[in-house]
Amino acid sequence: MFAVLDEEEQDPEPAAPMMPWSRHGLVEFENVSFSYTPERPLIENLTLRAEPGQMIAIVGPTGAGKTTLVNLILRFYEVDSGRILVDGVDITGMLREELRTRIGIVLQDTWLFGGTIRENIAYGNPYATENQIMSAARMSYVDRFVRALPDGYDTIVDEESGSLSAGERQLITIARAFVSKPSILILDEATSSVDTRTELLVQQATARLRDDRTSFVIAHRLSTIRDADRIVVMEDGRIVEQGAHEELLQRGGAYSRLYEAQFKALVD
Repeated sequence: MFAVLDEEEQDPEPAAPMMPWSRHGLVEFENVSFSYTPERPLIENLTLRAEPGQMIAIVGPTGAGKTTLVNLILRFYEVDSGRILVDGVDITGMLREELRTRIGIVLQDTWLFGGTIRENIAYGNPYATENQIMSAARMSYVDRFVRALPDGYDTIVDEESGSLSAGERQLITIARAFVSKPSILILDEATSSVDTRTELLVQQATARLRDDRTSFVIAHRLSTIRDADRIVVMEDGRIVEQGAHEELLQRGGAYSRLYEAQFKALVD
């Protein structure tokens, strides 16, 4: 409790906030540097551009800065220097709420709160209509298993609930992202903790969710991001390589070494 109280206050909201005219999902990092502590630099002079609708896969060893990179887009942390723009507007000039309504997140660890399945889906958009909730459920394959439950969409679930499998819980979080209609999507290896029975459904649902959205995919299993428009390889907070899957394999660099090591581990 005291550790929380001792934390510094977040930067105040801008007095005259700006709002992008469009919701295309263009994301630009311009010479961004960030560190959690001054004596240990993490991300240094990083420049990256994600065009609207592109799938950008971010790979690299543990501690490379992958999760930090997407946390900076959400303004969970403020950059030390440089700037991040969304649809041409510096995110520090936007209200945090406005910025985050443009971003949908599906994490590796699923979370549901105490309430019905319907309420958990609608959390992505408090103003969602019943038709929008049902549409999101069908798009994410939630409707397939909910129909078999005695109480259907009124089934009560929570973080400790054991009535749903890990895959089914993940599908609900994907439905939540569908109903929020984000222009930018962040996926943190959504299939890594699910059972094999629903893994294919989760993969298909996330593929649907990525359609026409700018997506950042933090990838641990490299086999899942072969179709990415661009694969960004990070090491020690820097981009050491970027390109398409086949292109990076042919270079024989950092990505190729990661891929071969993962393939060898599967064979062994």
